[in-house]
Amino acid sequence: MEDNTKLATMEDTVEYHLFLIPDELRDPEKHKEILQKYIERIMTQFAPMLAPYIWQNQPFNLRYKPGKGNVPAHMFGVTKFGDNIEDEWFIVYIVKQITKEFPELVARIEDNDGEFLLIEAADFLPKWLDPDNSANRVFFQRGELCLIPAPRKPGTMSWLPTTPPTVPQALNIISTHPEEILASESIRAAVNRRIRGYPEKIQASLHRAHCFLPASIVALLKQHPRLVAAGVQAFYLRDPIDLRACRVFKTFLPETRIMTSVTFTKCLYAQLVQQRFVPDRRSGYKMPPPSHPQYRAHELGMKLAHGFEILCSKCSPHFSESKKSFMTTSPLWAGFLESLKKNDYFKGLIEGSAQYQARLEMAKNYFQLSVNRPESCLAMSPGEEILTLLQTMPFDIEELKKEEANLPPEDDDQWLDLSPDQLDQLLQEVAGKKEAEPTSKKEEQNYDLNQVSESMKAFISKVSTHKGAELPREPSEAPITFDADSFLNYFDKILGPSPHESDSDDLDEEDFECLDSDDDLDLKTEAAGEEASVKGTLNNLKSYMAQMDRELAYTSIGKSFTTQKQMESLSQTTNNNSDEEDSGAGGSVMTPVDVDLNLVSNILESYSSQAGLAGPASNLLQSMGVQLPDNSDHRPTSKPTQD
Repeated sequence: MEDNTKLATMEDTVEYHLFLIPDELRDPEKHKEILQKYIERIMTQFAPMLAPYIWQNQPFNLRYKPGKGNVPAHMFGVTKFGDNIEDEWFIVYIVKQITKEFPELVARIEDNDGEFLLIEAADFLPKWLDPDNSANRVFFQRGELCLIPAPRKPGTMSWLPTTPPTVPQALNIISTHPEEILASESIRAAVNRRIRGYPEKIQASLHRAHCFLPASIVALLKQHPRLVAAGVQAFYLRDPIDLRACRVFKTFLPETRIMTSVTFTKCLYAQLVQQRFVPDRRSGYKMPPPSHPQYRAHELGMKLAHGFEILCSKCSPHFSESKKSFMTTSPLWAGFLESLKKNDYFKGLIEGSAQYQARLEMAKNYFQLSVNRPESCLAMSPGEEILTLLQTMPFDIEELKKEEANLPPEDDDQWLDLSPDQLDQLLQEVAGKKEAEPTSKKEEQNYDLNQVSESMKAFISKVSTHKGAELPREPSEAPITFDADSFLNYFDKILGPSPHESDSDDLDEEDFECLDSDDDLDLKTEAAGEEASVKGTLNNLKSYMAQMDRELAYTSIGKSFTTQKQMESLSQTTNNNSDEEDSGAGGSVMTPVDVDLNLVSNILESYSSQAGLAGPASNLLQSMGVQLPDNSDHRPTSKPTQD
């Protein structure tokens, strides 16, 4: 994010930056200490939401990032959300809430697509905004979305740069003009609609299912439920080399399997359940027949066990001891734990109780991954973490078997199957549109088809460019244009033609009087000849066009159009085609084509052929604000027939 350059992020990755304003000159070390305290406060305050959250790939995290170039030192985080787009929008909600709780912080967020917040509100953006000038304009401040505008005219607003602002310029504008840069209500509503429902929405995104798993995996997921994501991803992204480790299981033996309840996100559950997979016979994971009442639990457990085995197979049995120190207590842990207690993270639970210990383990995992996150070279892989936990975490298989009788019921997975109506409703919710009200029969009968032809004429009259055609606007929205050539020509007509200037400066008034009058006559003759030539060309062109019309009038192309004469005599008996040809050959005047009727007839025929689905006719008319009533009979609209 240096200057106006965009971040080169990885695929399916979101980056977020938190700046402290006002951006005063401070000692770098002191500034670093201030920002690190902010990181601790933020991660502690939002721990109740972040700690139990199951991330698809990587969790929300913050770390100090020193200043570089024009970008001042700030707090920075990056999260790979993978296939679960909800992780990205949950981070948007978190960042928005951070700026609301800490008004002195300003945040910006973008992913590998760039300014995805603007993409979400694309229907409401001002016309001047495009990907080329959107850098460093979108921020969150005090929980509201801000959009730094561009000056309409240079010099009108001295505090706005004419080019995309740098980060220091943007921070200065936000701190000095917070009201002027607030994004429009429609843009903010589009973004807020996407994150509406959090934090309650977190529980709605989870799915609980029974799984027949090895006891060691059951114990792992009981204390570290987030590891289910790593197991599902390992199975979902498996390759033939990974499956070699699953021919004979070494870590998670099938003989120790027990029934348990596993909490997935809906994305993880869908990835696991939709995969078809037959285990190797040598693995020992035998499946019951599909008619078995617990077949789904056996299948899910088998797939998840394969994922965990793949994770562990990628680790060296003697991985670095320096990585194991990652699991040890950090000097920051004591202060972090005290902050959690002050923020009522443990909800009044008795210290040492089972629920207290479960939340404590969750807090430790959260601290290790989000607060005290080591460098990538020292970070443990999920497989290394699993092997380390298996060495240090005791569990009793008999106790786990006793819990089988008291498992909570599974969640219904009917949400996997969407009906067409549900899909339409989801698409309308995403688009932010309400369901269209049905049109009454009276409105259908009174529908004015002139609106179709008038809208189409207005559309065709607009000038199109390589960027596309502009749709007709309301008169109040029409841009003001100024044609300098037309303006000067208009004044020439009022003031009269300007006198011809001579190429020589030696001529005076007496010389002008002595000019030969024959030259004037020659000029007039030439002008008259040119005018006659132009008229002759136009007359010839008109005669050619008339001849073409006569030749095409009695072909299939000519007969496909409805003329004004046909509409006048539609109820009368017409002569046969041979008589018409004879009369036409006799030099009768061609009947003009009824342009409006042909236009409406063709559009209605195209609309009818769509059979109620989306198509070019309905899309074009809706973009111009014309809403046709539903075609209940789905019969093609017939044009007046010709005998």
